Amino acid sequence: MLDNKIVLVGYSGHGLVVAESAMSSQMNLQFYTEMEEMTVNPFDLSYLGFESDDSFSHWEKPYDYILGIGNNAIRKKVAQLILSKNKRLLNVIDSSSNISEEITIGQGNFIAKNATVNILTQIGDYCILNTGCIVDHECRISNGVHIAPGAVLLGNVSVGEQSFIGANAVVKENITIGRNVIIGAGSVVLNDVPDNSRIVGNPGRAI
Repeated sequence: MLDNKIVLVGYSGHGLVVAESAMSSQMNLQFYTEMEEMTVNPFDLSYLGFESDDSFSHWEKPYDYILGIGNNAIRKKVAQLILSKNKRLLNVIDSSSNISEEITIGQGNFIAKNATVNILTQIGDYCILNTGCIVDHECRISNGVHIAPGAVLLGNVSVGEQSFIGANAVVKENITIGRNVIIGAGSVVLNDVPDNSRIVGNPGRAI
């Protein structure tokens, strides 16, 4: 039985990176959705329209979906729309990533080129683990988190829903980061971070 054809939701910027990783992993990517048809289409995908329009007519077709949306809030909204239509939301894991076989992972996630995820890590739904990030042993990544390129989470770190860990940030072992937190690029996090915080600097401080 052949795999279902796959629809990429979002085909600019981050979506292009997701598309390339999907292709590298031999996924059956055929279509994309966007607010309007794209002039840049390096993978020659067919345009289906905008998934949030009432006129979108493809929900009844046997397609699976992947997410190409970088913004946490929008990605969550679109993921929930897709799931409400009883469609499968697939993970995209780049063929160059280094992922332990002893992790648990939800749906709708993207693990990018050269990312490393070590043993007993738990990853929720519709997260981004971006290029070259390192998630060490026994970390817990909640739904909708984005870990930016080059960020490092040492062992036993917890990250709450919808949080963003900036590029090249480092989070010390055994730290808990709350919900809706933003960790600035290059920050070094040495202490637990409450919900809705903004952290910058080395050592990291709230602003």
